[in-house]
Amino acid sequence: MPIIRLKEIRDMSHENRLKKLSELQTELMRLKTMVKAGGSVENPARVRELRKTIARILTIDSEPKPVKKEEKKKEKKEEKKEKKKEKKKKEPKEKKAAKKAKKQRKESEEK
Repeated sequence: MPIIRLKEIRDMSHENRLKKLSELQTELMRLKTMVKAGGSVENPARVRELRKTIARILTIDSEPKPVKKEEKKKEKKEEKKEKKKEKKKKEPKEKKAAKKAKKQRKESEEK
């Protein structure tokens, strides 16, 4: 059974996660030093649980924040507006180029 569930970790604030992380790391260090010193640990599986929980906290803390649907919609609308503006700007240039091409064809046909 994990020390802290993922949902509980996600519900924590960033500061609480950091506090819990430091607590777990100190406990892990204490257990590791006991093992290195030759002492016996009451629950050897606790070391593994601590390592996994620390990894979970670090992983969740480094995840990017989810973007809300409303923000995505606004971004898409802005992108569409920008594309329309770019098309409007390009159209006159393309029309001018097309007119020049027509004039050149007419002149070459006349010759």
